[in-house]
Formats: sequence, structure tokens, C-alpha cells
Amino acid sequence: MTSPASSPVPARRAPRGNRNFGLLTAAAIITSLGTSGALIAAAFAVLESGGDAGDVGLVAAARTAPLVLFLLIGGAVADRIPRHRVMVAANALNCVSQAVFAWLVLTGSAELWHMMVLTALCGTGQAFFGPASEGMLMSSVDGEHAARAFALFRMAMHGAAIGGAALGGAMIAAMDPGWVLAVDAAAFAVAGVLRAFLDVSHIPGRAAGGGLLSDLRDGWREVAGRPWLWAIVLQFSVVVAVVGAAEAVYGPLVARDQLGGARPWGLALAAFGVGTLGGALLMMRWRPRRLLLAGTLCVFPLALPSAGLAIPLPVAGLCAVMFVTGVSIEVFGVSWMTALHQEIPEEKLSRVSAYDWFGSVAMVPLATAAAGPVESLVGRSEALWGCAVLIVLVTAGVLLVPDVRNLKRRGTVKGIGSPAAAPESADAESPVGRLG
Repeated sequence: MTSPASSPVPARRAPRGNRNFGLLTAAAIITSLGTSGALIAAAFAVLESGGDAGDVGLVAAARTAPLVLFLLIGGAVADRIPRHRVMVAANALNCVSQAVFAWLVLTGSAELWHMMVLTALCGTGQAFFGPASEGMLMSSVDGEHAARAFALFRMAMHGAAIGGAALGGAMIAAMDPGWVLAVDAAAFAVAGVLRAFLDVSHIPGRAAGGGLLSDLRDGWREVAGRPWLWAIVLQFSVVVAVVGAAEAVYGPLVARDQLGGARPWGLALAAFGVGTLGGALLMMRWRPRRLLLAGTLCVFPLALPSAGLAIPLPVAGLCAVMFVTGVSIEVFGVSWMTALHQEIPEEKLSRVSAYDWFGSVAMVPLATAAAGPVESLVGRSEALWGCAVLIVLVTAGVLLVPDVRNLKRRGTVKGIGSPAAAPESADAESPVGRLG
């Protein structure tokens, strides 16, 4: 019997002239400029309204809780109706919620429950946007150029994040955080207009029959049949949770209490953006044969920011750590996207992406909400060291999965599943060998 992990993946067609890729890249640049600063602004809006670590954690948890609730539905919806419509609707919701958030902060009338509700609406939009966006991006490039295109896309997006984080920190230091939130709302509006012009004619139509539950079960079978996929999703359920607690809750607090305020933290996040830019440049040239082994080894440095905040390092040292982390996570990110593009059928990309996202964010609300109480119980430095240790342990654990170590990049890929994508590995007895 053929398992999902060993099934051939049908060839994909790319849209003419890479028009979709250009629109997606431009829109991602715009939203990255706004969102990078807005994430900092939201934390400092809570603090300036009189909130403490627990309140910052609650607002962060309110953003991620809807991701857990709606991601799987969002993935199924994005594989049933045109993905660009889902993306535009999500951008519209994010625009309105951020505009209201900005107005409340600027008028001094924002209360904790206001901020939690509005960030929850942003999270809901992201739950539908994320799987649709990832599926749209992967369907917009062909197999031969996928890795280079993903690296270019991420380089453009993170390049914009460099300016967004630095500008956001500077704006917060000079004026009300509400203005940064207003810029984010405008960015969502412009990006939504661009995404409305995406062409979905190259995506095969869905066969009639089946409902959302059937789609979700089908997506789960795709995930469960690939050990490399579910192992890394489980790994990142821990990694993303502890990184979220460290950077969304503890980072602003360390910056406020020991580094001098919002500007140094904005510089550290900008250094991370510079690192991702360097990592994307690296991945435009480097094509590691064992995709997931190279990527997973580069997850270990994600423990460094938590350790740097625990010490805490001076601003220059923290920026250096964040730069290294940015390079490392970009190697993983491009390798991961290339593996998904190579192995997952186009018509199931959004559903599989939804399970990927769901696993990654499922524990984030708990981690961010618990960050304040854990700090009170064991101390901030001890909590940050715990975050670093957890990242190292789960990353070491996922390397025990053979498929993670052995999944190989295909040779000359003219189309996913085409004869030109024949395996070049001698490991024919394993599913990974047949795929790689």
C-alpha cells in the first residue's frame, strides 16, 4: 500500500511572468514594514497604560489564541475558495482592528480588555491569512526555482522588517505608540489592494464533494504520513512558545528595566532582521542536499536570545546574538518551505500549512499568559534560562527522527513529481529515499 509520504506529487504550473510572485513580495514588504513596529508598539502601549508583565502576556496571548482556534478552518477554507479572496478579507479585518487600536491608544482611552479584543481580531485575520498566503506563494513558483524564490521572498520581507523595527522603536521613543499602530493599519490596507489582483487561474479547480471536516481529515493524513513533518511541527510547538514568551513579554521588560527603553529593543529586533536578510542571501546560493538536517541544526541558535536576555548582555552583544539567530532561522525557513513545496500536493498546501501553523502556535497563548506568573515564581533570569534549555532539548530530540536527517533535495526539478525529479539517493528502502 502506498502511504501519503511516498505518493507522487503532481506537477505544478506557475503563473505567467511570475506576476503573482511580484505582487506577493510587494505586499509582504509593505505589511512587514508596519507589523514589525506594531508588535513593539502593542507591548509598550500596555506598559504605558499602567500594565505589568502579566498584562503584556495577556495581550500577546489574545493575539495567538484565535490562531489556535481558527487556523485549521482557515487552511481548509483556503483550499476550497480562491486564496486571494481569503487573503484580502483577512487584510481588511487586520486594517480595521489596528485602526481602532491606534485610535484608542492615541485618545488615551485604551483599556486592557480593548487591547485584548482588538489583538484577538488581528489573530483571527492571521489564522485565515497565513495558510492562504503560504499556499499562494508555493503555487506561484516552479520546482526548479523554488528555493531561490523563497529565499528572495523572505529576503525582501525581512529587509522591510529591518526598517520597520528600527523605525517603530524610534517612533515609540519619540511619540505615542498609537501612531505606529496607525501605520500598521494603513499598511494592511495597501497590501490588501495589491493582493486583490493575484491570479488564481493556474490553480486546479477543486473536485465536487466533501466538506470542511473531510478536508481537515485529508490534511491530517498528509501530515501524519510524514514523520519529518509531524516531528518538526511538534518541535516548533515548544520552540515558538518559549521564543514568544521571551521576546514578546520578557524582552520589552528587560529593555525597559535594564537596557534603557524601547529604542534598544527595537535595535535588537532590527539586528535580527539584518540577520534574516543575510540568511536569505546565503540561501540564494547555498543548496544543502539534506534540507531538514541543515535546517534543524540551525534551530539551536534560537536559544541564544533568551540566554542573552537572561544575563543580560549589553545592547551591542544582544544585537550580535539576534543577528546570528536571524541568519540561522532563515536557513531553516527556506529549507522548510522547500521541503513542503517539494513533497506536498499543490491542492493540499493550505491545509498542510494550517496544521504546521497550528502546531507551531498551539502553545503560544499558554506560554505568553504564563510568562508573568512564572517570572514571579522563579525570577525573570531563571525563566529565560529555562526557555533556552527547552529549545536545545527539543531540537536535539527531533534529530533522532531518521527522516529529518535523511530527507534530500531533489536533483533537477522541472515539475514536482515529474520524471526529471527521480530520486538520486541510494536509500531506496526508506520513504525518504524514494522521495529524495
